[in-house]
Amino acid sequence: MKIVYIEDNEELRETIGCLMEGPGRSITCCANAEEALQLDAQAPFDLVVTDVSLPGQSGTELAQSLLKQAPLRWIVLCTGYDLGHYPAQWGPNVRTLLKPFEIEELEALLGQIEAQRPNATLQ
Repeated sequence: MKIVYIEDNEELRETIGCLMEGPGRSITCCANAEEALQLDAQAPFDLVVTDVSLPGQSGTELAQSLLKQAPLRWIVLCTGYDLGHYPAQWGPNVRTLLKPFEIEELEALLGQIEAQRPNATLQ
């Protein structure tokens, strides 16, 4: 599974990026949404994990842009604020992860997505 992790905090980006690594996972880390969009245009990622508060284009704007191209795209929005049910309205494969989160929470979410992914295709 090809995963892109977008986080503007360099220390968090490196730490979480390393912690997400595992068998069958390829992790690419980006500091901003614009960089992630460029890389995704070359070879789409299976999963986009993004901070909501980013310089330039926000994580929510990034998610909405990607979902316009592929409504079944898997997206995880990491935020310090409870977004309620709002992101779920964007598509069936949009999840939120409330900061600060434990690595076990992230790993459980990645496991759920990996388990469900064979049933979903990018459209």
